[in-house]
Amino acid sequence: MDVSDLRVALFSGNYNYTRDGANQALNRLVGSLLARGAKVRVYSPKVANPDFPPTGDLVGLPNIPMPVKGRGEYRLPTGLGAAVRRDLADFAPDIVHLSSPDPSGHAALKWARTHGIPVLASVHTRFETYPRYYGAAFLEPAVVALLKRFYNRCDALVAPSQSMIDELLAMGMHTRIGLWSRGVDRTIFSSARRDPEWRRSLGLADEDVAIVFLGRLVMEKGLDVFVETIARLRQQGVAHKVLVIGDGPARGWFEANLPQAIFAGFRTGEGLGQALASGDVFFNPSVTETFGNVTLEAMASGLPVVAAGATGSASLVADMVTGRLVAASDSKERDAAAFAEAIAPYCADPALRAAHGAAGETRACEFGWEAINAVVADTYVKLVEERRVGVIRPT
Repeated sequence: MDVSDLRVALFSGNYNYTRDGANQALNRLVGSLLARGAKVRVYSPKVANPDFPPTGDLVGLPNIPMPVKGRGEYRLPTGLGAAVRRDLADFAPDIVHLSSPDPSGHAALKWARTHGIPVLASVHTRFETYPRYYGAAFLEPAVVALLKRFYNRCDALVAPSQSMIDELLAMGMHTRIGLWSRGVDRTIFSSARRDPEWRRSLGLADEDVAIVFLGRLVMEKGLDVFVETIARLRQQGVAHKVLVIGDGPARGWFEANLPQAIFAGFRTGEGLGQALASGDVFFNPSVTETFGNVTLEAMASGLPVVAAGATGSASLVADMVTGRLVAASDSKERDAAAFAEAIAPYCADPALRAAHGAAGETRACEFGWEAINAVVADTYVKLVEERRVGVIRPT
């Protein structure tokens, strides 16, 4: 079987209505599959004014606003519905790809199993960690159990970093997990995009060291640890500025707790590449990432990276070569102290910043999208061929 023979049904909780790293990867995957002749049908919630046009054919899923305080911009897919089931039957996919363990993902998994169609699930975020950021950490064991039930009923998983694969294996999420890494667009992310005039327009002097946060402004990105770390740097008299690139429901909280920071807002394309390369140190305290697209983009932009030594960044950042990895603890205060200790030398030493930034940019050149997406296409083909010769799916 060739990739051009494939018919892929892809389910996503957020394919294009709100831009994030996961759906950027999914849209690139669909574009790659279509370019190779495969037929792809995407099923996801649709809204009147999405953040960007979808790649491929998009069919709307039944959905409601996400029932979580502060996440109203997201939609929760609630199932399939008769219209979607008819569309699926007419499309007759060879394989179903699930990118979110939401109610529609569960329904699609059941549909695929009923119809004898193999299922691949991709893991994009640490869902089990989310409750701790919304005052419900006691729910984490229940979420882990639900995820194990969901993922182990699929034929295989793919995850974006070896560190995430190791974590999934340790948690018993599946025994067959492949690597679907992430690429970086070097036409957008490069140290050559640095723009001193743009920096000056924001009030950043040429000698200022700008510590950059890039991402959606939601609490699970570690905003509280970021704030506490910056406070410690100020207390220690470490000269720096803060540049925040992005937007989201927690922006008001972030602004209130970083009153001296520069908020550049949401940027895409060349504007994002310009903003990121115009920073000096990238700080990513998040432990919810499975890969860390923003970490790779910062490396490609020539910035040394200080990140949590968790899934994602641990597979990208070489400690003391392209930046620093800081082991997470169970204390926000200890984490902030360790991050401040790691960041401070970059604020004081231009040569260290330049050396680690250059090493990171070299490392980022290894991540090309076409070869990365070919891994998923090859996995589809293998699962379909296995099913045709009678390989039994997990129970």
